[in-house]
Amino acid sequence: MKRLLALVLILPSLSFANDPGVGLPAKKWFLGFGNSPVFTGLRFNFRDKDVEKVNGVSFTIWQPKDGTGEGVVNGISFGVPLAGGTAQRNGINLGLAGISANNQLNGINIGGIGAGAGGSARGINIGGIGVGAGDQLTGINIGGVGLGSGQTVSGFNFGGIGIGAGEELKGINIGGIGVGSGGDVKGFNFGGIGVGAGDDISGINIGGIGMGAGGTAKGINIGGIGVGAGEKLVGLNVAIVGLGAPTVKGISVASVVGGDEVSGIALAPAWVKVGDKGDEDAELKGIAIAPFNQVRGKNNGVSIGVLNLSKGGKGIQIGLLNHNPENPKGLRWLPFFNANFSKN
Repeated sequence: MKRLLALVLILPSLSFANDPGVGLPAKKWFLGFGNSPVFTGLRFNFRDKDVEKVNGVSFTIWQPKDGTGEGVVNGISFGVPLAGGTAQRNGINLGLAGISANNQLNGINIGGIGAGAGGSARGINIGGIGVGAGDQLTGINIGGVGLGSGQTVSGFNFGGIGIGAGEELKGINIGGIGVGSGGDVKGFNFGGIGVGAGDDISGINIGGIGMGAGGTAKGINIGGIGVGAGEKLVGLNVAIVGLGAPTVKGISVASVVGGDEVSGIALAPAWVKVGDKGDEDAELKGIAIAPFNQVRGKNNGVSIGVLNLSKGGKGIQIGLLNHNPENPKGLRWLPFFNANFSKN
């Protein structure tokens, strides 16, 4: 027993020389010490080199040398402080400082500082500071500071400061400061300061200061200061100061609501602005309620306020003073009520 104990204590040191490793009772299984490229069982090594396949429980201390990031580890991986460097790790992967794989991390992946994969990370991915993947990050993803992926982030995603995806972000996405994607954002999206997407946002979208999309924002869109979209705002759109998009549809509430085409209900304590100067194609199709309703195109809906202006249309204006320039002279400016009284 004393000899066996001494052997257990001495054998791990053999791995410093990157030897083929020693196994008990067999070279490739049960209990291994050193750099055994193929092994099944309980394996201890300082630094892996040219690993092919390890099944079972693997303990390592440091990252493998450059150019040795191939092979697969299946089972339970422990790194003190680092575990990683193989192409793929499947199972439970734990690193006191960090855990990584050149290609894939699959399973429960927890790094004291960080967890990351050059390709995809799937499962429960937790990093004290951050979690990242070159391609896809899928599952329950928690980064104390942040998490991100070069392509897609999906599942339950929490970043203490922020979350980012190069292409698509979907699921429950919560960032202490911000949440964003270069492509689409889908699901429940909350950013302490902001939420943004290069393309479309859909779902429940809440930005403490602002929320925006390069394309369409659809669903419940809430920004503490503002909400905006490069193409469309569709659904329930709420902001304290202002919201706008070329097309605004649904129920829109802000101090200022603006768009080239506004339909649904637009409620603004200050101003509803439809179109810009010289924009004859601008159109109000819904109901606009504000002290000042300015339609620089056609009013084909209903505007209710103190002052209602339009460039024409078949809609109705209700307010202290209402203007429709398509009416005959004497009917263009009317108090209380105005509509289209022209023969055309």
